[in-house]
Amino acid sequence: MNETVITARPGTPFIDIVREFEATPVQVFRAWTDPELLPRWLGPSGTTTTVLEYDAVTGGRYSYVHRDGSGRHGFRGVFHTVEAGERIVQTFQYDGWPDQVSLETLTFEDLGGRTRVHTHAVFGSVESRDAMIESGMEHGVRDSMTRLDTLLTR
Repeated sequence: MNETVITARPGTPFIDIVREFEATPVQVFRAWTDPELLPRWLGPSGTTTTVLEYDAVTGGRYSYVHRDGSGRHGFRGVFHTVEAGERIVQTFQYDGWPDQVSLETLTFEDLGGRTRVHTHAVFGSVESRDAMIESGMEHGVRDSMTRLDTLLTR
């Protein structure tokens, strides 16, 4: 099983997430950008995801909601660059912290039938990056990556 590696070096406003999948970049990219597939893997286990808007094209927007025992958690952003099977540059915003926006660059690296996805997130400050980590995002990211891996192996 592939491990999800999350790196947040102290004193920097960055989070890096790396995960390898036993699927091609085209397959992983499709799962990442298809609004019909997203609810099947995006979010922690036990969460129901509802996609409100998901137009994964350059200039498109997205919005989705996770619902769980603790309530409703909304997320939204804008796709700044979408290069099919290769790269996504997008903003990311949690409705619970409306003044905090991060910029994420995702790359889909072809490993010969396998794919390495690297997400580099840039936050406005070290404090907002730290708040994201303290929110429990690691649990949600790891669960999502495991669920995506399961979806891709079916």
